[in-house]
Amino acid sequence: MKRCAFLSMDSLEDFFSYDQMLFEPLKTVGWLAEEVSWRKPDVDWNNYDAVVIRTTWDYQDDVEGFMACLQRIEASSAQLQNSLKIVEWNISKSYLKDLQNQGINIVPTLWFDSFSLSEIQAGFDYFDSPQLVIKPLISANADHTYRLTPESLVQQADDLKAIFASREFMLQPFLNGIVDEGEYSLFYFAGHYSHSILKQPESGDFRVQEEHGGRLSSIQPCEDMLTTARHSLAALPEDVLYARIDLVRHKKEFVVIEIELIEPSLYFNMDADSPQRFVDAFIEML
Repeated sequence: MKRCAFLSMDSLEDFFSYDQMLFEPLKTVGWLAEEVSWRKPDVDWNNYDAVVIRTTWDYQDDVEGFMACLQRIEASSAQLQNSLKIVEWNISKSYLKDLQNQGINIVPTLWFDSFSLSEIQAGFDYFDSPQLVIKPLISANADHTYRLTPESLVQQADDLKAIFASREFMLQPFLNGIVDEGEYSLFYFAGHYSHSILKQPESGDFRVQEEHGGRLSSIQPCEDMLTTARHSLAALPEDVLYARIDLVRHKKEFVVIEIELIEPSLYFNMDADSPQRFVDAFIEML
């Protein structure tokens, strides 16, 4: 049998992961899959026919080490999915600028490479918004993402300055649609549509991840969502094995919050046929 490594982390104890739902359908088509931590030393990646980046949800703590691991995989005989080129493009949220330049509507954003309290404060007027969201350009699982009012910004200024002193970051208006309606995720495997979900935050929170209490439900996307997703896929630098396109409603249209191409949860638990669709796409891509 051919061998596939699902790139993961040392421990998934505090996370929700559904990738093992792929192991049996992969085995039926001649692939033996196992999870391997990207931090594990001295792995001979030549022992694998393919490596799929999956639950590497701590890479933001050591981006240099993570990229070095991917470079070793790329230099081996194993095929890396998604590719190193895509990871290099997607790992910083500055890729959203590329999408915007290609006519894709994104959440309105200001970009910063240093922290200035007065410039952040000016964001409230710039966006005409009573609340802002600040987050690093490189992050996962909503790490170091904060919802701010003018008062809380002043109260947390010292902590925020320390957190973002050496991090490029982005500033956006807080969109009430995330709380009132939720965030939509559309999943594509090898360019083919698979399924969609609605993620809604726990009461009093704005983070939609399960680890933060977010609620999930399956949905049928409307044509506007599908059109935005198709345009987003067409704007990518190359074809990908998997893509999760996250949308939110803003001023009566759907805009892109993020396109996740490195380690998104693909929520195979939310659609019974999605594991087989992924496996079919995997075979097609390889």
